[in-house]
Amino acid sequence: MNEMFAPLVLTVIVFSVGALPVARLKSRKHDGFQTEPQFTEKYFTQTLDHFNFNSMGNGTFSQRYLITDKYWKKGYGPIFFYTGNEGDIWEFARNSGFITELAAQQGALVIFAEHRYYGRSLPFGKDSFDIPRIGLLTVEQALADYSVMITELKRQLPAADCPVVVFGGSYGGMLSVYMRLKYPNVVAGALAASAPILSTAGLGDPRQFFRDVTADFESVAPECGDAVRGAFRQLKELAERQDYSRIQSEFTLCEPPSSAQDVHQLYGLLRNAFTMMAMLDYPYSTHFMGNMPANPVKVACDTMLSGSDLLANLRNSAGIVYNATGELTCFDLYSLYLECADPTGCGLGFNSLAWDYQACTEVNLCFESNNVTDMFPPMPFTQGDRELYCSKRWAVVPRPDWFKTQFWGDALSTASNIIFSNGDLDPWANGGVRKSLSSSLIAVNIPEGAHHLDLRGSHDADPVSVISARKTEADVIAQWVKTERSRLHPSL
Repeated sequence: MNEMFAPLVLTVIVFSVGALPVARLKSRKHDGFQTEPQFTEKYFTQTLDHFNFNSMGNGTFSQRYLITDKYWKKGYGPIFFYTGNEGDIWEFARNSGFITELAAQQGALVIFAEHRYYGRSLPFGKDSFDIPRIGLLTVEQALADYSVMITELKRQLPAADCPVVVFGGSYGGMLSVYMRLKYPNVVAGALAASAPILSTAGLGDPRQFFRDVTADFESVAPECGDAVRGAFRQLKELAERQDYSRIQSEFTLCEPPSSAQDVHQLYGLLRNAFTMMAMLDYPYSTHFMGNMPANPVKVACDTMLSGSDLLANLRNSAGIVYNATGELTCFDLYSLYLECADPTGCGLGFNSLAWDYQACTEVNLCFESNNVTDMFPPMPFTQGDRELYCSKRWAVVPRPDWFKTQFWGDALSTASNIIFSNGDLDPWANGGVRKSLSSSLIAVNIPEGAHHLDLRGSHDADPVSVISARKTEADVIAQWVKTERSRLHPSL
């Protein structure tokens, strides 16, 4: 989930390649990089294995979290708890300003918790990704971490009677949903932004994701998709002739490709660039998962349609993502993009190892491009492909139906107090809940919103639809807090 999907969706490295045009970011007073909140960084002594008293000595590890009581009405105000996802927790805290803005309105304590095996919350340090130590990386363990942390911190603060609302974006939004499903005794409600809880449970069409990426670009200009298809067709023709020196020249590669696998890797790197721009198609420049200009989808389409040299246009469009800091002189295919069990990208570094493992076990991401319903080369990724890869890489067999059993799939009607927010510009949106299921299972759709735009802080360039969405979310959360407080204190 390219996040950091991230990332989700997951770190993106940005750089400049030779004479390729650099994506220049305008300097603005409010350029979309959220003001760093006044958080204190702390560590919580967390149980290694919540479900096996004999496992690995029943040890502990240090789990990082960020906390601010700047706006908190101590002992009374609610607790807003961010269920950290696949990356460094500071990255999410710095780009989720809506939560602290809401805390200022509602007198809340704010906590951002880092997910085990990500950032600095590595249970076994650099050895955390060894087999079998990585086996303690599961959604169930992460949810138990958060529930234990909330319960203990409430005792310490003290805040025993303070209602807790969980927030999350992308995979973190999935975790917020699951917290409300599995621990309703701990959390009173959940805001799940851009949470693809259906597609990651294997529900829906595996063609949906890259079809929706394509639709984003074609909504700017129908001929944009045609240009991308044409560029990939020319690249395919060069590959079929094994004209590898020409491919190296056209894409300024550090080394010439020498095999079909190298060309496949180039396809993945290029497709990933368009995925990132679709996800992060914000109306202002951002520094989330790398540097991105305002409206990157439009910037890319303008680039694709800037002349008749389609291969150069494709290279320069990818440069919007990979080409912003001017540090490198060429594209290194295998260091800039890692193929993994998530076709939308796993990022780089330790975080990519953790997400790859999760995509090999519980998180189902069998998405494909096919060049018919989308503008990308045919790149299938079936359950059989997943099983083969995951067996070789991690010695595990995925469980494609586990989320439907463990986290309800689409059978959510008996749940309560969850907001599912999604933006129409986000390719993850149609893998989530788009229609309200009851009066307390509320879908908030944002026509002009990209990947969890509503969690970002207020900005002058915000579309009306996201301003309205945040107002709805604030009102619903305030009502949850009021109802929970009445339950805890009937006399008030």
